[in-house]
Amino acid sequence: MNHMIHIPTLYADLAASMEALREDHSALGRSRDIVLQALEDGSALYGINTGFGILANKRIDDEQLAALQQNLLLSHACGVGDPIPPEITRLMLRLKIHALGLGQSGISRSTFKQLLTFEPIGLTPHVPSRGSVGASGDLAPLAHMCLPLIGRGEVWNATETGKIAAADALQTAGIEPVQLKAKDGLALINGTQLMAAYGAFVLERAQRLQKDADILAAMSLEALQGSATPFDQRVHRIRPHPGQIAVAANIRKLLEHSEIMDSHRDCGKVQDSYCLRCVPQVHGASRDALANSTRTIEIELNSVTDNPLVFNNGDIISAGNFHGQPLALAMDFAAIALAELASISERRTYLLLEGHDGLPRLLMKDTGLNSGFMIPQYTAAALVSENKILCHPASVDSIPTSLGQEDHVSMGSVSALKLLPVLRNVEHVLAVEFLTVAQALDFRAPLKPGRGVQLAHELLREKIGHAHQDYEVRNDLEICADILRRGELASRVEANIGALN
Repeated sequence: MNHMIHIPTLYADLAASMEALREDHSALGRSRDIVLQALEDGSALYGINTGFGILANKRIDDEQLAALQQNLLLSHACGVGDPIPPEITRLMLRLKIHALGLGQSGISRSTFKQLLTFEPIGLTPHVPSRGSVGASGDLAPLAHMCLPLIGRGEVWNATETGKIAAADALQTAGIEPVQLKAKDGLALINGTQLMAAYGAFVLERAQRLQKDADILAAMSLEALQGSATPFDQRVHRIRPHPGQIAVAANIRKLLEHSEIMDSHRDCGKVQDSYCLRCVPQVHGASRDALANSTRTIEIELNSVTDNPLVFNNGDIISAGNFHGQPLALAMDFAAIALAELASISERRTYLLLEGHDGLPRLLMKDTGLNSGFMIPQYTAAALVSENKILCHPASVDSIPTSLGQEDHVSMGSVSALKLLPVLRNVEHVLAVEFLTVAQALDFRAPLKPGRGVQLAHELLREKIGHAHQDYEVRNDLEICADILRRGELASRVEANIGALN
């Protein structure tokens, strides 16, 4: 039975898929039998008994088919650069197993079992991050990921701080290197698992982060004594973008029972700055974009992106499912959507420092001697600016490869690699707002904010105290970022006021 993989339940779904594939190889077995039958028939089969890429017209003798597949891994393992983070490499490995288990790649049972052996014992390949152009699959990274199956390449050491030879790791684990068979190498390295793993990893985190952004916006609205009127559901019914409606509803829910809001209900203020008033429109647009990217990535997670493809009627078809264009566009769009959450957050942080409505400038009473919260906003501004560079779309570029045979490539791997630092920058920008707005809300006491906002404020104050004078802020910013990474903020709030959108 094939298990569907969904972004919100990514890791649980993959665990179920791995468990099922350890018990049932029937789909894989059927496709393998078709490959073996086709070889007996003597037909020319791309990458199985022919060369690769521009060498597709070169026929390979039967006694050299195993060597062909080993050479494929060796020749394609030419990646460079910093390693892929081990948590993403593990995700790549599981996605490769899941895709092969769908039964349309024709990989041998022995090689597939070797993959399944690696996953539960924690043998994580050490994979250079650069070298894929996002078409013909993520060839170089997947070649590095699969070299340890045959006792070549490297794996992460036990502490994941460095690498060791795969041959030594296999010997220690009592595992023999596998002998690749016809089609195996091609099935291992054709596919979009690098792009899909980065996309899934980031978008799974983004599911929580978009809620966190709404919570922080509500906190800033309270601290700045902004108006709740722009969040009236009637406003959003007549411009019914789903994300906009969801964000406005979240803000209304977070502000319920607010003494701060009640205290200035008739203050006469007409309009707030856009970073407060337009939160539903901006956060909502990012939500809709992220939802679109999530749908694309989910389709990919449950797809076969190998070449050639093996069908139950015996057909073996060479096509282009490995092309990463859908992923490239989706991840470029996701990067832009995430970056905008940081961009508007930084503007709210700036407002908190200006000294509006009774707040001390720079959120500290004795400034001059103290700089207060001046410099964390610089950090946020730097990260927002960096994201503007990282959000340049990689998907608009293409450089032909394989002597022109592969004349249009997606560069989706570049989209993937820069999506992760965008996410990390956004988490840190939101962390700056979290620390800053908690300081601002302290000055609104004894008035209490809405229940949702109060819960968020209490969570931070359990770990970080109010600042009365300058101190080393970096550690507190990391605590705030860690709360966001772990999903603690949304979890604490939702556990007490109910689910947010």
